[in-house]
Order: sequence, then structure tokens, then C-alpha cells
Amino acid sequence: MSEGFAAVDVIRTKRDGGVLSGAQIDWVLDAYTRGAVADEQMAALAMAILLRGMTPGEIARWTAAMIASGERLDLSTVDRPTADKHSTGGVGDKITLPLTPLVAACGAAVPQLSGRGLGHTGGTLDKLESIPGLRTRLTNEEFVGQLRDVGAAICAAGDELAPADRKLYALRDVTGTVESIPLIASSIMSKKIAEGTSALVLDVKVGTGAFMKDLGNARELARTMVDLGNAHGVTTVALLTDMSTPLGLAIGNAVEVAESLEVLAGGGPADVVALTLALAREMLDAAGLSDVDPAAVLSSGQAMDSWRAVVRAQGGDPDAALPVARETEPVRASRDGYVSTVDAWGIGVAAWRLGAGRARKEDPVSFGAGVLLHRRPGDRVRAGDVLYELRTDEPERFPAALAEAEGAVTVTEAPPEQRPLVLERIA
Repeated sequence: MSEGFAAVDVIRTKRDGGVLSGAQIDWVLDAYTRGAVADEQMAALAMAILLRGMTPGEIARWTAAMIASGERLDLSTVDRPTADKHSTGGVGDKITLPLTPLVAACGAAVPQLSGRGLGHTGGTLDKLESIPGLRTRLTNEEFVGQLRDVGAAICAAGDELAPADRKLYALRDVTGTVESIPLIASSIMSKKIAEGTSALVLDVKVGTGAFMKDLGNARELARTMVDLGNAHGVTTVALLTDMSTPLGLAIGNAVEVAESLEVLAGGGPADVVALTLALAREMLDAAGLSDVDPAAVLSSGQAMDSWRAVVRAQGGDPDAALPVARETEPVRASRDGYVSTVDAWGIGVAAWRLGAGRARKEDPVSFGAGVLLHRRPGDRVRAGDVLYELRTDEPERFPAALAEAEGAVTVTEAPPEQRPLVLERIA
């Protein structure tokens, strides 16, 4: 790599609204990964990008440089078409858990690299680790071997996969630059492209409990990521989905695993089933398996068999009891009527306060903590009916959680209008 650049010149270019050259982008990301560009300099550049934006060409080059900072997995020995899903994160979003084994049971291989929760949004790895014995860190050899043998793996990304992103992500988290669409898109897509999948479906959440509150911003993020994926030879599609209300009835870790098992057993909340099937159809279509009906495979029990195989392959016991919180606190309706709203933000923050989430990446989580909804929008209630219950091992957490959840569930005289779950499709 050329050392012909100074970090301060790259920062000034973007600060003043200029377009970074490909050589500048390649240099600054390589130098930052190696430690030759300091955190404070990259923080200044990230803020300049947040404020000034990036052209499509800059975003494409930035993403390519992040991929080039590490290794790219080779899935050519996997004898099935590969398809993955990425969600931008939400409340009660356990879709990866039933979706991954379902798509594997339909004939695709699913290389599902997942993350941990932060703040009010849950993380797939935290949910999985509530299963006794289950490992979420696999070597590359274990990962590829499991894709060949079982058809799916749900685990953490390896340290050598887009290391520039891991370093930059941590910096953005503490410098107020998380919200930049170019940086979000390149962060997500550099890891997904580097993992080697041939097809990718993006679930971009919109609403109070989502990272993107605004439909226009969500659409821009989805369009940017779809274009990046297709430019790198990954067939990429995005669904914009509603996250104003939590998905399903369970918000937490073990409680979401339990709800996922209900879906795999042929039951579960209607919205979780509907989104699982919608994403499965998109993944199968992108992988060239559009003749397979995921609803039929789900009802046949094959997806549950696939789930059990994944859990066993990663050292977990699919028959082990899941952790259950020791303390519960019900919250009841004060009047008759219909549940009008269940605000995903308030419920998500309450679950975090109960111990289900973390404020910093290194914080532990409580596997049994969380919120169980007893009613969803449109349900009729009478005064005294339980609207939701809080769960934790530490009862001193209840007051803060109750304060966050206050007003999240509203009851009105008339039933609310039904909101669509899938808002748009972007391909």
C-alpha cells in the first residue's frame, strides 16, 4: 500500500464536501486496520462522512476496501446453493432462529453470521447461547463443514472477516457516527460479501423500535445495500418491514428461543410465521429454489429436524430446559377496550432494563429476562386483564423497566387499523 497520503488530508477532503479517491479510501482503511491511522483521525473522518455523505462510487470502494482488509470465505465445497438473511435489528426479532433451519430444510445452505444485542435491540447470538452447551464461535473449517453436513450454521463472524469493519464499528458506537447510511451499508455488506454467500435477503426494519424510524431513510439504506451486493456478484433483495410493534409475544433471549420452537412445531404468533415464510420465499427464489414451498416444509416437521441438527452440531442440547427468570411482574389494563399500540421502543428498552440486553458490548446478559406480551394490537381487553409481564432474576430492576414500558401499550375504545408487516420490496 502506498504511504503517499496523510490522514488529515483525507479528513479535509471529506470535511469540505469533496469526493474521496479510490486510492485515498484504500489507503485510509488499510492504514487504520494496521494502526497507522489513529482512532481520533478515523473518528473525525467518520463524522465528516456522516455530515457530508458519500457518492455511490465512494460507498462501493469503501465496502471493497473493508472486504480486502481480511479474508473472504470460500464456500465452493458446499454442494447446495447458498442464501443468507440479514436484519437491521428490532424488538422481538427472533426470525433468524426459525428461518435458518427452515431454508436449510428446503435445500439451501445458510451461512448465517450473526451478532449480539446492544441497547434495546436483541442479538441472535445471545438468544442462541441461552441453549445449554451451544457454541457460537466456530473456526472457518467447522463453519464450512457444518454447512456441508447440516446445511446451516448460526455463529459469530471470525476475527479475520472484514477486520476493518470490526474496528470501525466499535469506534462509530462511541463517537455518535452510527447513523451514517454509507457506513451502515458498507459495514453490513462487507461482512456478508466476505462470508461467501451467493444470495442475500435483507430485512430492513422501519418504525419506533428500529434503527431506521423513517421510511425514506430505510428505503435509501436498502437500495444502497442491494446495489452493493449485486455489484459484488451476490444476488441481493431487501424487504422493508414494520418495527413499530414488537415481533411476536416474546422479547428477550430464552423466551424468544421458546417462541421460535413454537413456530418450528407448527404454531407460534401469526406475524412471526408470516415474516419467516416471506423471507424464506425470497431466500429460496434468490438461490434458484423457487419451486420449494417453505410453508409445506414448515408444517412437515423437517424444519424442526434441521433446527435440532444445527443445535447439536454446535454443541447444544436441543432437549435441554431453557433458563426461566425467577421473578415476574404483571402489568394490567386499567380500562375495557382494544389494544391500540404496543410500542416497540418502550417494550424493547424495558427488556434491556430487566437484563435481557446490554449497554456495552462486554456486558453480560440475563438469558431468562425479558417481556412477554399477553395482548397485541387489535386484541380486546377488559380492565384487570394482563397486558404484559416483566421477567427478571433481579427484582430491583422492575421499577426502571416499568418506567420505560409505561404508556407503551395503549387501550382505546375502537380497534386500531391493521398495519401491513411487509411495507416494500427492493430488488
